[in-house]
Amino acid sequence: MSDTRKAPHAIDVEVGARIKLKRKLLRMSQQSLAGKLGVTFQQVQKYEKGANRVGASRLSQIATALDVPMSYFFDGNQGGRQDDDNPHITRETDEVALFLSSREGFNLNRAFMQIPSAAVRQKVVLLVKSLARAEEEAQ
Repeated sequence: MSDTRKAPHAIDVEVGARIKLKRKLLRMSQQSLAGKLGVTFQQVQKYEKGANRVGASRLSQIATALDVPMSYFFDGNQGGRQDDDNPHITRETDEVALFLSSREGFNLNRAFMQIPSAAVRQKVVLLVKSLARAEEEAQ
C-alpha cells in the first residue's frame, strides 16, 4: 500500500516558522497561544511545523495574538520565490530565523542586547566573524 501523505508546502512551512519565531520572541508558550486561539497546543505545533495549513481567519487570529500584521507571515516570501536581486535572501533569512528561535540563539541575542556599549557590541560581532572564518578555513 502506498503512502498518500504529502509533504508540507514550502509556504506553509515558512508561515509556521514565522509563527514559532514570533511566539518565542514574545516568550509565549504554545499552550498560551493555543488558549488565545481556542485550539490545543498540539494544533499550534502542527501550524508551526507546516503540517496543518493555517486558514485566513485563523491566521488573522494568530496575528492578533502575536501583535503583528498578517503581512508579517509573508514578508520576504514572494510565493515561495527567492529575491531576484539576492537569491540567497530566503535561505539566509530562514537560517537566521531558525537560529533565533533556538534556545542558544535566544540566549546569545539576549546577552548581546545587554551590552550597553555599541563599540563593545561591534567588537563582539567582529570576533564572531573572525571565529567563523577560522572555522571555515580549518575545514
